[in-house]
Amino acid sequence: MLGVLTVNTGTPAAPRARAVSQFLRRFLADRRVVELPPLLWLPLLRGVILPLRSPRSARNYRRIWMDGGSPLAVYSQRLRGALELELEAQLPGGVALESAFLYSEPQVAAALQRLRAAGARHIVVLPLFPQASGTTTGPVYDQVGGLERLARAA
Repeated sequence: MLGVLTVNTGTPAAPRARAVSQFLRRFLADRRVVELPPLLWLPLLRGVILPLRSPRSARNYRRIWMDGGSPLAVYSQRLRGALELELEAQLPGGVALESAFLYSEPQVAAALQRLRAAGARHIVVLPLFPQASGTTTGPVYDQVGGLERLARAA
């Protein structure tokens, strides 16, 4: 069976300052996203950026939040469903699909485990970014590649 994992950046769990801060902390602490020395960047992130940006970003998220969650989460699930229908029609051997986010739930590691549990013997990872760069597809490679190396070592 083929497994397909779609991956995107992620989204806050709720349109509240605390949830936005948690998301931004994970996102902006990634060395591929901000390439400053951690000793310089992390105090600035925690002491200035998160306290100032999180409440403002939460207000913006509240304006666009949908009944099913953030637009990115809602549309990612819709895309997953449409892709699943299309692939099931094209692949008689079966297909399992999962969506994951790099910096929020559902996480890449858990999605890969669900694909394996569903019987996926081959997994295609599909980053959903409009461009390939060290800050977008790079973290996908890091997370998936790191997990695969751990799985082979076990």
